Formats: sequence, C-alpha cells, structure tokens
Amino acid sequence: MGPRARTKWMVLFSGLLCAPAFGQFAGSFNASPGFDISGSWSPARFHDELTGNPAIGEYFGVPITEGARAWGLAWSASRVTLPEHQCQVHVSSYIYGGPLNFRSWEEKDPQSQRVIAIRQYISTYEQNRTIWMDGRPHPSPNAPHTWMGFSTGKWEGDTLTVYTTHIKQGEVRRNGLPESDQATLVEHFTRHGDYLSHVAIVTDPVYLTEPFVRSQVFELVLPEGLNWLYPCESVVEIADRPPGDVPNYLPGQNPFLREFADKYHIPLAAALGGAETMYPEYQLKLKKAGAETAAPK
Repeated sequence: MGPRARTKWMVLFSGLLCAPAFGQFAGSFNASPGFDISGSWSPARFHDELTGNPAIGEYFGVPITEGARAWGLAWSASRVTLPEHQCQVHVSSYIYGGPLNFRSWEEKDPQSQRVIAIRQYISTYEQNRTIWMDGRPHPSPNAPHTWMGFSTGKWEGDTLTVYTTHIKQGEVRRNGLPESDQATLVEHFTRHGDYLSHVAIVTDPVYLTEPFVRSQVFELVLPEGLNWLYPCESVVEIADRPPGDVPNYLPGQNPFLREFADKYHIPLAAALGGAETMYPEYQLKLKKAGAETAAPK
C-alpha cells in the first residue's frame, strides 16, 4: 500500500473512531425530547376536549361546593354578551383546555447558559406566560393577581412540574362554575416525542371540596403554520339592555335546571356534581337507589 493510500485509510479510520464521541458531545448541547418542551403545540386530533361548552347543570365529576353550585345555577349564558366579558381571558388553570395553539421556548442566562425561565405564548387571548426555573420564591399573598398567575417550575425526571399562584378569579367550566382567586395550580408537562401530555390539578379552598384534575394531549406542529393572533374587540351586542343589567337567574328560577339531566336520563343529583360524582363507586349508589325506587312497597 502506497503512502497516499495509507494516509487515506488512516483519516477514514480516525473519523470512524471519533464519530461516537462526537455524537455524545453534540447530544450534551441538545436536551433529549423528554427534557425539553420547546416548540409549537396544538391539541392532538385524537383527544376530545374536556372543558368545551358544557350545558347548564352539567356539573357531574366536578368536586364543587354548595356555593359553587348556587353560583353556577344563577349564571346565564347571556352574560358573555356584556362588553366587559366578551374578551375576558381564560385563566391558566383553564386556558389549555380550550381551542388554542401555544409556543414554548427556553430563556437562558447569556453567561452560564442555565435556563432562567420557560416562556410560553398562548394564541387564545394572546397570553404570555413565564415559568420561572431559577428557584425564585413566590411573591407575597398581597401581590397582584393576573390571568396566568405566578409560576415556578422544576424537572422531576422527564416531567416538568409547575406550581402557580396569584391567579385571578376565573371559571372551572364554561357553564358558570367559578374558580376563586385563592386557587392554586399544579401542572405536569411530559413530552413523548411529538406529543405533549398536560395534567392540571386545581385546588380551590372556596369553590372546590377536593382537587380537580383535567388533562390534555398536544401535538408538535411542523412546519409552524398556525394562527397566533386573537384580535378580540368588545362591542355592544344588545342595544336595548338597561344600564347596569347583568343577565342572571334568581335562586330556584333557572329554567334549564333539569334540561341536561332529563336529556340523558340521569338523576338530577348526579348531574349537579359534587366530589362523590367523580368516583366509580357513585354508579353503585345510583343503581342501589334505582332498585329501591323500583321495588314494590
């Protein structure tokens, strides 16, 4: 073998030896998909929306208090026609369950390259959310509340866990069930390749007797052909409404109280929710109650 041939083979052999080491080196600069939720995300096509537009009186599976139930039954869907409510933002504990696209990216310290925060832009109502990753504490209870609240996060294995406080008063479901400004939110973001699972756990000492859990699945969108603008502008939809009038139903006067329960042939008590309606054992209670009702006297 001549000198040129030996040189050629030595270069090729050296390249083969270096390839695995280079691959490991390159990987250290790019977190694995399980440890990075950056990208543009949209609700997965196979996943049904859990917040949606439920009917009045469709409260089953939500651990509401008596106060929350009374609030919900006093609520009228016409309330969203008021200019003050037409562009009211969904709070962070609810917004991921609606139709939206969101973009997530990391903000790093320019010197150390450590992640300071995870930023998210949410298309619905054009919300900007910051999840602080630098260990800073949450502010005083007297600090202002916002739609997205104050969020801090940490990685637990391949799951990003986020804790949020200081959220404005909002809604648990879009049928009048309220969420107070004392609610806190724990979220778990877990990436599985091109899919992102999101579990949200709301604790509200005012309107919930137990934590309320909902989940969504998002799909990575490439190329980024999404709509990011939400030009909401309030208008006067009902011209002859008296000044100061807020659509509502007085106690015991909601005409739609039984509509959902009757449509699906379920007991009214089950439709009106509460913590026990979240659990499978409640079905046994309904079957027992039905058998006792049908038994001859």
